[in-house]
Amino acid sequence: MNKILISVLLFALPLFANAQTKDGGISSEMLKQIVKSQESSPASKAIFNAMAGNSIDNLARNYMTAAEKDTHFSVETPSQSITDQKSSGRCWMFSGFNVLRSNFAKKTDSLRVDFSHDYLFFYDQLEKANLFLQGVIDTGKLPIDDPKVRFFFKTPIGDGGTFCGVADLTEKYGLVPKSVMPETFSADNTSKMRSLLNSKLREQGLKLRDMVAEGKSKKQINEEKTKMLGVVYHMLTLTLGNPPQQFTYAFKNKNGQTVGTPRTYTPQEFYREVVGGSLNGTFIMVMNDPRHEYHKTYEVEYDRHTYDGHNWVYLNLPMEEIAELAIASLKDGRKLYSSYDVGKQFDRKNGVLALDNFDYESLLGTQFSMNKAQRITTFDSGSTHAMTLTAVDLDVNGKPLKWKVENSWGADSGQRGYLTMTNEWFNEYMFRLVVDKQYVPEKLLREAQQKPTMLTPDDPLFAEDN
Repeated sequence: MNKILISVLLFALPLFANAQTKDGGISSEMLKQIVKSQESSPASKAIFNAMAGNSIDNLARNYMTAAEKDTHFSVETPSQSITDQKSSGRCWMFSGFNVLRSNFAKKTDSLRVDFSHDYLFFYDQLEKANLFLQGVIDTGKLPIDDPKVRFFFKTPIGDGGTFCGVADLTEKYGLVPKSVMPETFSADNTSKMRSLLNSKLREQGLKLRDMVAEGKSKKQINEEKTKMLGVVYHMLTLTLGNPPQQFTYAFKNKNGQTVGTPRTYTPQEFYREVVGGSLNGTFIMVMNDPRHEYHKTYEVEYDRHTYDGHNWVYLNLPMEEIAELAIASLKDGRKLYSSYDVGKQFDRKNGVLALDNFDYESLLGTQFSMNKAQRITTFDSGSTHAMTLTAVDLDVNGKPLKWKVENSWGADSGQRGYLTMTNEWFNEYMFRLVVDKQYVPEKLLREAQQKPTMLTPDDPLFAEDN
């Protein structure tokens, strides 16, 4: 932009800017100052021309770091087949199942199994529908614009979740092999099904609010809710299929060969066969949230299993202690459920997460200087995606250099389905980790039993993993 053009713009500003008279608005004088502050160098023009026809990431890519692909890990768990959540927000279930099938393979030393995500997703959606309908009943006397009422009606049902949901749902409904209830189109592509279910649930919610306002009895309201859930159940059977009550299955070894004679199972019997017992009580969830006091427990209000399971409760820890828990588990060959803000500094092409993958500051001529706590507070960062932590590379002092995760975006993504992350990135953008209690020091186990502080579900950090 040359000096003549700037002068013309400055002269013309009052014609369209002086109508702004309220305090806090952009006055003509303020706009003049903003325009004057703009750089008019040949470099700025070149950057604009480049950005006008290219993606920001392509221009900001740090090609020196992109060339570094160190794939060595000093501690690594056995590999397994890569899964693909397709166009759905079920990463939490995929990561949870990755842990369960890895544990089963470790226990049997030869057998392999793939679980049906479609089966458990059916009951996940049914329970979320119940959470919405019961929540509407419980808040039925509040005004429609009350924050709690709005919370339910804004998003009656969704795909996201955490490992707590895997533990609750599998214990209650069991598991089935993928071959018994395979993925449907709507399981792989959830947006239309979710939209229709949300519309139906909002309609049902309004009717329940009317019943509460009319003073209907608890029994009458519950009977109506049960009918409504019958409609939801029917919609789910048409989109996801009818969950089996019984099935016949034979396990296979790591070479894909059938082992033994096929047996008949119920989903609950199959769950006990492959998991061995209740998951609840065997693990703790830890989180790094520098906004809150460490070594304290916190609970998320109105978790999606408030009525049918356990609220999401976690122990808040510094990243150094979380890393120690992860390393102890990985050294024993145990994978872990973990979640991240995966969109930050993500080199999709190379499957690498590092703080210097992209130099946005040089490209845009400004700094991005918020710390982790500030990013969380301002909704700039939070947990968005669950992946399975599978490996760590340690230095000579046993400190982590980089980490490896098994993703659920198919074997063609990243590094044959895996992603690597530097420890620096891990510290900034890792949030949740689920650890088997056998790897947790007694001191932390006691801390995890503290009465938790209740946090609201609209907290910046508590979006579900999807």
